[in-house]
Amino acid sequence: MQLTDKSRKWFIATLLLGTFTMSISQSSLSTAYPTFMKYFNLPASKIAWLTTGFMLIMSVVMPLSPWLMDNFKFKPLYLSLLINFVVGTLIIIFAPNFLIMMVGRLMEGFSVGVLFPSYQSIILEITPTNQRGAVMGTVGLVMGSALAVGPIVSGVLLQILNWQSIFGFFLIVLTAVFLLGLKTIVSPLKLKSSEFDFISVFMSLGIIGLLYFINEISHMTIGNYLNWSILIVSLILLYLFVRRQLKMKAPLLHLDILAIPNFDLGVALTSLSYMSLITVTIIMPLYYQQIIGLTPLWSGLALVPAAALLSWLNRRSGKLADRIGFKPVILIGFVLFIIGWAGLLLFSEMRNIWIAIACSMVIEAGNAFAMMPATTLGADSLTNELIPHGSSVIATVRQVMGSTAIVLATVVLGDKNFNGVFLTFLVIEIIAIFLVFKIKDTMKATA
Repeated sequence: MQLTDKSRKWFIATLLLGTFTMSISQSSLSTAYPTFMKYFNLPASKIAWLTTGFMLIMSVVMPLSPWLMDNFKFKPLYLSLLINFVVGTLIIIFAPNFLIMMVGRLMEGFSVGVLFPSYQSIILEITPTNQRGAVMGTVGLVMGSALAVGPIVSGVLLQILNWQSIFGFFLIVLTAVFLLGLKTIVSPLKLKSSEFDFISVFMSLGIIGLLYFINEISHMTIGNYLNWSILIVSLILLYLFVRRQLKMKAPLLHLDILAIPNFDLGVALTSLSYMSLITVTIIMPLYYQQIIGLTPLWSGLALVPAAALLSWLNRRSGKLADRIGFKPVILIGFVLFIIGWAGLLLFSEMRNIWIAIACSMVIEAGNAFAMMPATTLGADSLTNELIPHGSSVIATVRQVMGSTAIVLATVVLGDKNFNGVFLTFLVIEIIAIFLVFKIKDTMKATA
């Protein structure tokens, strides 16, 4: 299906508005944990499952995205995901207990897990190659700013209303997106029917076990045999999953694309970039509260300058990549990461809010130059038929690495060891910059 420029813009705008709202739900609940603990009379470890469970279900359904896009028209698929998210949100709002609330939360996670790879791959496929950098810059704006905006939105709503208002916000916006989508969302791709491989889906459950183990590391002991058993079983399942995908003629997920030059680097670099972004989003509010002494509301608002800069830079960095190539743009991003983390490490003892905000802005600026350009670099190395598989691989690996970053930061943080966190991620991004120099920049410049 051929789209006019106007219909393409409306299509992408509606898609991104829905994705932005769903993305906010991934990071918005951390601010509300104390409220949930009091409301349900549960410890923080139980409440954390609102985020952990959400991320687990997201990760396990991401590999299903290519099959769903091949076998279902995109418009009904997208609208169904919106309906599922809205129903899950209604269940949360009226949940009589925490268990019912978790059911609604898992429904939300399912929609986000399918949508994350789908919307990126379909945008890539309907966008001319020489415009992908700019368009994916807008996609990066949605992903990056949503992570930062989540705690801000929840902090403001909790200050004024109750916790149900956070989910009420999602409900109102996504209802409007659904109505808009009835008119603007289309199904531009041809279907390619294939059998559903239940065995591969079962094996992919190893992702849940791996992420569960990663999330439990911070408070488990060496003698915790159950968690170690979960890790071993999960690794076996994932090994069998990978081997099956590589041997099948029509795999659930084409993992052989990881051998394609630039795609492998795109996966690694976008994941390493995301690790810094999600760590800043979670660690800096704690730094503002525990070291500088800000209230939860102001610690959330202190993220606004960095989020605003990220939003402003994303599309501009994408346009720059279209003009001069991805390698120099991604290099700028990782240099900014190093400067930002080094600044936090060197000046943290000054306990100055403005220096901390400035360093956070530099790190998030680095994300604008690194994450989506690296994603687009990887996509450009694939044929259109493989782009859904590439988007799914990138999204899944990025999710696992994001969870790993959160656990790593939490373990290193311990009792307010913020310098340890800053040093850890400084070292990670210094190592990452060596990968940038391995990029084979096949620039298709238009300038």
